[in-house]
Amino acid sequence: MTKAKVAISWNSSCGGCDESIVDLEEKILDIASKVEFVLWPCAMDFKYSDVESLADQEITAALINGGIQNTHQEHIARMLREKSKYVIAFGSCACMGGVPSLANLTNKQEIYNVSYLDSPTVVNPDKIVPLEECSVDGKKLTLPEMYQTLYKLDDIIEVDYYLPGCPPTAEMIADTLGALLSGELPEKGSVLASNKSLCGSCDRNDTKPDNISIKKIIRIHEIEADPDTCFLAQSVMCMGPATRDGCDYPCVRGNMPCTGCLGPVSGADQGAKMIATLGGILEGDDEKGAGVVLDGVVDPAGTFYRYSVSASFLGRKREEDV
Repeated sequence: MTKAKVAISWNSSCGGCDESIVDLEEKILDIASKVEFVLWPCAMDFKYSDVESLADQEITAALINGGIQNTHQEHIARMLREKSKYVIAFGSCACMGGVPSLANLTNKQEIYNVSYLDSPTVVNPDKIVPLEECSVDGKKLTLPEMYQTLYKLDDIIEVDYYLPGCPPTAEMIADTLGALLSGELPEKGSVLASNKSLCGSCDRNDTKPDNISIKKIIRIHEIEADPDTCFLAQSVMCMGPATRDGCDYPCVRGNMPCTGCLGPVSGADQGAKMIATLGGILEGDDEKGAGVVLDGVVDPAGTFYRYSVSASFLGRKREEDV
């Protein structure tokens, strides 16, 4: 039996998507009997030259996680696009930019200042920062060029399917690999998850009153939340109304509100959708009154667009500020 070739690649992300594959546990043995991994830097020792030697589209599917923030990541993404029949944006960072795309609200110099110069835990008296090129003992050393913008994967290459989540659950990954191996794939461009909001399947939905009225948004650590009651009914911010279903809501079942990692349902801007939802349930007759209610949202961008800046109305910081 000819095995399907699969590549897994990691860009600007935390590595949680790779760990979620390991969470397949014994199922990974069944998958491994049917596929040949030709690239998986997190788990196995492959060389990029091994992939470069393959014929175009010889790889059945490439699962690429993380956004694209430097020249090396772009090079690998383009190579995998050329060598793969299907490319799957694997995880929220690849699909929407993820948490790293919050960096788009600043710029490269400010990131360097925080990371290498100004943080109170940094000791760097010589003010050394990464250079794209330097010379050591007469030998030239280079690093990839870091971009001003973190791009979602489909800003750089064509993407066939999207598997959101931070990370996608093992069950979502198993279903995706099963569809690939069976050839029972949906229409290209599809998101491989439900197109309904999380609230529709949440066990707490029945506890949500028909009319919610929030006088002030409360942060989850400020109260002892009732584990059975809708978070919004407790005045705690929960992104469930604006977030795609499909994760089996482990955060909510652990008594933590949804932070929105599966992104919006199709066609919606996640932050705008959540703000519109809040507009109908917050008390306050004018801008000042609404501001008092919203004092509990200390980081609006990080709350409403935690995983989706690259795919949002925000996009990035104004170019004139870069």
